[in-house]
Amino acid sequence: MSTPTSDPAAARRAILTAAETRAAEEAIFAHGVPVADLMEQAGAAVAEAAWRFAAMPPTLILCGPGNNGGDGYVVARHLRERGVPVRVAATGEPATEAAREMRARWGGPVEALADAKPAPLLIDALFGTGLSRPLDGDVAGRLAELAAAAKLAIAVDLPSGIATDDGAILSPVPRFDLTVALGVLKPAHVLQPAASFCGRVAVADIDLGGEARAWRVERPRLAAPTPADNKYTRGLVAVIGGAMPGAAMLAATAAARAGAGYVVLTGEGAGTLPHAIVRRDDATALADPRTGAVVAGPGLGRDIAARRRLRAAMDSGHPIVIDADGLALLADAGLSRLRRLAMPAVLTPHEGEFKRLFGDLPGSKLDRAREAARRSEAVIVLKGADSVVAHPDGRAAVAATAPAWLASAGTGDVLAGITGAMLARGLDPFAAAQAGLWLHGAAAAQAGPGLIADDLPAHLASALAACA
Repeated sequence: MSTPTSDPAAARRAILTAAETRAAEEAIFAHGVPVADLMEQAGAAVAEAAWRFAAMPPTLILCGPGNNGGDGYVVARHLRERGVPVRVAATGEPATEAAREMRARWGGPVEALADAKPAPLLIDALFGTGLSRPLDGDVAGRLAELAAAAKLAIAVDLPSGIATDDGAILSPVPRFDLTVALGVLKPAHVLQPAASFCGRVAVADIDLGGEARAWRVERPRLAAPTPADNKYTRGLVAVIGGAMPGAAMLAATAAARAGAGYVVLTGEGAGTLPHAIVRRDDATALADPRTGAVVAGPGLGRDIAARRRLRAAMDSGHPIVIDADGLALLADAGLSRLRRLAMPAVLTPHEGEFKRLFGDLPGSKLDRAREAARRSEAVIVLKGADSVVAHPDGRAAVAATAPAWLASAGTGDVLAGITGAMLARGLDPFAAAQAGLWLHGAAAAQAGPGLIADDLPAHLASALAACA
């Protein structure tokens, strides 16, 4: 179920932890590739990325004592060969054999970090993957000063002061314009708060090999309807309404705009719906064998009647998305019912709902979502600026940072409806959750600042068009 990172397309979206990255590198070294050769490849790739990104003004490269610093000396040499005015400043002497070799190959002057003068372009090669403690205060202070004085800042692999695996900020970190990930993404490139300090992230084309169990959510490939399709082959979604009709109406409208061929909304309703959405009672909607997915939870309520409706939806045998009130009811009743479903449900909790369902799980957001998926035997969408999708088998995906304007009422109901449409069109739950997140984020980006949930469905048509 893993994806080899030697596949170039997979490598650009693969996410490896620090330990997984080290294991991939050690496997390369075990096959006879010297550390210095991999370092040369990494530094050359960063130099190329910097050359393309920054038009190469006078440049200051900061080198740490380890192999990240060794990469920095390689970058300096390659840029100097292209005629770029380059200076190098270091925290001290290199501490690894490969870094010492690269400093010797650089052959130019090396300033003390404490004495370095600013330059228009700053390249941070102080500390990369694997940092587990805060930077020395003097080092963190100089990095901040030099970054503030630069017009552009580029980080090699990761900005110094960031924890690789959970995206925590270990020391004060300046915001970078570009981060060049070496070979593969690391969790800190996609998890908050670290992701917001990385700027644009480019993945250097370095073949690390190895296997990935986590990926970045990519734009889905969704075929347009063909002449052979009809409203049922495009997918029938049943949205179970309840105490707050507006939330269910948002989910139903989103499902229709996300390409479902037929959308049924149950329960009492108020307000205006697209005329294409059909009203039915729960029993009729759930008994229809053509139903491809059920969405339960948005506006459902939390009383006895709501519990019965959720139970009926879960017992119907259809693929199901459970959100909002449905998650609260599950937390009260326990997760055991999920394990009896014919296929994994898709649960879409935000952090508060997640903690109510699963408690305070340890580890990174990726770790917590994976553990929750394992316990529940459901696909988990742990929502947020850095939404994570986790499958019970350990696979996971992280969506690109979502527009902050999505932090408003009702946007989760829209996501549930979109995900239901993806399930109904035949995607497996893990793929449907990823496709739903991508479409949701794309619609939000098009809706722009000040969006409200009601704005999102209107932008799903153009988001879908980008996936054809």
